[in-house]
Amino acid sequence: MNEFESQIEAFQHDYAKITEQLAGVVVGLDTTIDGVLTCLLSGGHVLLEGVPGTGKTLLVRTLSDVLDLSFSRIQFTPDLMPADITGTEILDGIATGDRKFRFQQGPIFANLVLADEINRATPKTQSALLEGMQENTVSAAGHSHCLPKPLMVLATQNPIEMEGTYPLPEAQLDRFQLKLLIPSPSVDELAKILDRTTSGDSQTAEKILDAPRIEQMKHVVRQIPAASNITNYIARLIAATHGDSPDAPELVRRYVQYGSSPRGAQSIMLAAKVTALRSGRPNVAFDDIVTVTIPSLRHRLILNFEGLTDAISPDEIIAQLLDEISRD
Repeated sequence: MNEFESQIEAFQHDYAKITEQLAGVVVGLDTTIDGVLTCLLSGGHVLLEGVPGTGKTLLVRTLSDVLDLSFSRIQFTPDLMPADITGTEILDGIATGDRKFRFQQGPIFANLVLADEINRATPKTQSALLEGMQENTVSAAGHSHCLPKPLMVLATQNPIEMEGTYPLPEAQLDRFQLKLLIPSPSVDELAKILDRTTSGDSQTAEKILDAPRIEQMKHVVRQIPAASNITNYIARLIAATHGDSPDAPELVRRYVQYGSSPRGAQSIMLAAKVTALRSGRPNVAFDDIVTVTIPSLRHRLILNFEGLTDAISPDEIIAQLLDEISRD
C-alpha cells in the first residue's frame, strides 16, 4: 500500500468515526451530517433550512466536541450590528492610565460559527460574514485579523415564518457551498429523541480528532483526481443552468432567470471528492456528482416571476438537468 492509498484509508476511517459519534447524539440527521462534514472537509460553508427544534444547534455543538473545535452561536435579530459579529476596537487600560485601543474579537473568531436565523438580520449585518467566509479575515479599524482554521459558517433559515425577514442576497447565497434541507423527524426518530432528552441519561460524544487533523483531511480532498470527462460533465451541467445555453432543458428556459456561477462547479467538484473519499475510492465517479449536485445548486438558481408563481422547485429543475445532460 502506497502513501496515497494509506491517506485514503485513514480518511475513510476517521470519517466513519466522526459520523458514529455524531449519530450517537443527533437523531435522524444522517444525510445532514454527511452534508455538514462534506462542507467542513472541503473548506466550504453550509446553509441549513428547517423548522425550529430539529437539532441544528445540537449537531454543530456535538461536532465541535468530537473534533475539539471552538464553537460560537450568533442569534441574528433585526437590531444586530456588523460589529456584533466581527468585533470592534475598545479603549483599554483606563484604570491604569495606559490607555490604548484593543481589538475585541467577535463571535466569528471560532472554528464553527452557527449563524442562527440569518435572514432575521439586515443586509448590512448579513454582509459582515462575507469577508470572513471568503477571505478568512476580518478588517477593523484599518487592520486585518486572521480567523482560525478550519472555519465553517453554518447559517440557518426558518422556511415557515417569513414576516420581518431579509432574504439573503445572491452574492452571499453563492458563498455557501451546500444548502441542506433538514427534514422533520419520523415517528421512530421522535421516540428516540424523547428517550434521549427526557430521561436522566444524557448522550455525550467523545473527542476523536482535532483541528490539525481536519486540515490534513482537507489537503487529501484536494489531491483526489477527476478525469477530464468528469470535469467536462460538471462544466456542461453548470452551463445548462443558463437559459441561453443550447443544452438548457425546458424547465430552465421557462423558469430560471439566472443560473449558477462558477462557484457552483467548484462546489460540486469538491463535494464529489469528499463523497469519493468517504467511500474509499481514489477518484471521482459520476455517481458522486449526482449525489452532490442538488444541494450544491438549489440555492444558486434564481427563478423568474413565472417560476415563483408556479411554485416550481429548484430541485425539480436540477433533477431534469441530471436526467438530460449526457455523460458522454
